[in-house]
Amino acid sequence: MPTCRHRPLKGGAQVGRTWPCRPLAGLGIAGLAVVVTLSQSCAAQPEAAARNEPPQVEYVGTHIWHMPHEDFGGFSAIEIEDDGTRFTALSDRATMRWGRIERGDDGRIAKMVPEGHTRLKDSRGRALKPGWVGDSEGIAIGKDGKIWVSFEGLTRVARYDTHTSNATPLPRPQEFKKMQRNSSLEALAITDDGTLLTLPERSGALGTPFPVWRFRDGKWDQPFSIPRSGDWLAVGADMGPDGRFYLLERDFLGLLGFRTRVRRFDLGPDGFSNEQILLSSYPLQYDNLEGISVWEDEQGIRLTMISDDNFSRLQRTELVEYRVTEDKP
Repeated sequence: MPTCRHRPLKGGAQVGRTWPCRPLAGLGIAGLAVVVTLSQSCAAQPEAAARNEPPQVEYVGTHIWHMPHEDFGGFSAIEIEDDGTRFTALSDRATMRWGRIERGDDGRIAKMVPEGHTRLKDSRGRALKPGWVGDSEGIAIGKDGKIWVSFEGLTRVARYDTHTSNATPLPRPQEFKKMQRNSSLEALAITDDGTLLTLPERSGALGTPFPVWRFRDGKWDQPFSIPRSGDWLAVGADMGPDGRFYLLERDFLGLLGFRTRVRRFDLGPDGFSNEQILLSSYPLQYDNLEGISVWEDEQGIRLTMISDDNFSRLQRTELVEYRVTEDKP
């Protein structure tokens, strides 16, 4: 099979080994040739330059996760805990799975071992149905173990004290009700002091920054924004152990599939600064990566991303991991 590499990252960041390209189900050889040609053309387009020197970014591995359950799939968010040995994964159809991760000596995922799953509930204990009310997209877990979930459709954020508890909904600003349908709160993150940060998938226009909403002291405000570039859409976020804000973005190219980009920012009292593009994938290199978790082991910061297969036979659930290491002076 042909192999792919990431395009060179700005500032000389390095990428590790090669890996097989994803197969294109349902396309003939002639169509595949056209797609490959167009893919190479798209990959050659320049990215916006990062503002400072990026770190070393190394590909770790890709794990294909499958379970023969009707409600398995559609993953929109993931949280990795305990140095990469435990997970909580959220589907966009209001289901959640959690369990442990078995890893090989090289640190790659060898097996996902679910220990439980549930359908999210509303504040009265009723199971949420997929669709307008149950379109769960973002997840963040605080240091106290409480789980926060952001929703599209009926745009809101809710707290779950445990995986199986009833929802405690947060107040809904009027601005949440005005967000674009099916393009609202995809990304959710939490800081060490318990402050929530969320932003919509779309900003309203190509030249309009993504508005970042903040929840602290029982109130919402929108003090910050993140620059938007090209057709990239915000689909996931996390606060890293380094105190930086990591943003996962997606670009959909039709038959050319998806592209993935990860940016990170310093976060201070005045907002986001020191933007860095950590990686930017080729079309078809990965599936529809929608969720990101940033954690740390003895070798550095790890990025774990999960794909939404849209419950389609032509797609799959991928867990893609990268390692980020800083250059030491």
